[in-house]
Amino acid sequence: MQQIGFLLFSGFQIMSLAAASAFEFTNLEIGEKVYDIHYLSETGGPIANSLGMIIETEAFGDPSFDTLIVAGAPDIKLPNAAEADFIRAALPATRRLASICTGAFLLADAGILDGRRATTHWYLARELQNRYPEIRMEEDRIYIIDGSVWTSAGMTAGVDLALAMVEKDHGLEVARAVARMLVVYHRRAGGQSQFSALLELEPKSDRIQKALAHARSNLKSTLSVEELAEAAHLSPRQFSRAFRAETGQSPAKAVENLRLEAARLMMEQGRHSIDTVARETGFADRERMRRAFLRAFGQPPQAIRRAAQQEIQA
Repeated sequence: MQQIGFLLFSGFQIMSLAAASAFEFTNLEIGEKVYDIHYLSETGGPIANSLGMIIETEAFGDPSFDTLIVAGAPDIKLPNAAEADFIRAALPATRRLASICTGAFLLADAGILDGRRATTHWYLARELQNRYPEIRMEEDRIYIIDGSVWTSAGMTAGVDLALAMVEKDHGLEVARAVARMLVVYHRRAGGQSQFSALLELEPKSDRIQKALAHARSNLKSTLSVEELAEAAHLSPRQFSRAFRAETGQSPAKAVENLRLEAARLMMEQGRHSIDTVARETGFADRERMRRAFLRAFGQPPQAIRRAAQQEIQA
């Protein structure tokens, strides 16, 4: 049985414990208790989360858990001396040391992330990098695995991180079954972007939303301004003016971002050739897609695929 520890502190965010559900449902799926979950704090006893809810914890002791996961908080939380010592002692004693969301600040302050690749919630990624410049920050990632140290983005990304752990421990089919029980995707690859092209655009009117929905569902189409304007029931001139006013982007740029998002996901999943990905996402040919990847991500599609495969195999 694998011992899973969650390091908690006063004011931790309750969604950090959503990751525990992945381990709970793995026990149910397998039909035996393969994971034993412990909630830990410096002194033990009741700990209040950021909403005032209380959870009972065990006091720090032997740090040799199979996996120790440091919870996040709604804002930046740094470890006190006892927490930092426990985290440092856990690095050589555990098989996996992980953080969820802003829990990365506790790992970083304890020196765990120096020289390592890491991520955290996009909103605080630059702050983490500025405070701890030795970190090899990758702010646009769902989770990162660097050796035995795992870090995740926002709170819900902790579920992706836990599912990846389940897959490594018990295989793909078990992780898929757990994801189905949790009604979540199986699985967002670690290298997947934290950002959504549609969310970033945030159109205000139904007409522009309809045009974007049409674009996302028809990436193989030309998606000219005329086609999008027709979907929005506007003239091309009215559409272009309204689109830029609501999104701050030109229709062509927004369409490219939607294509990039879809293409990157297909590349990370690794099941299609580059030519197929380019064709299915509307780039028409691999060279056009390669140039778009270089502009947006600073690396070609093959590098995105290799990084995703390395995350899976780590």
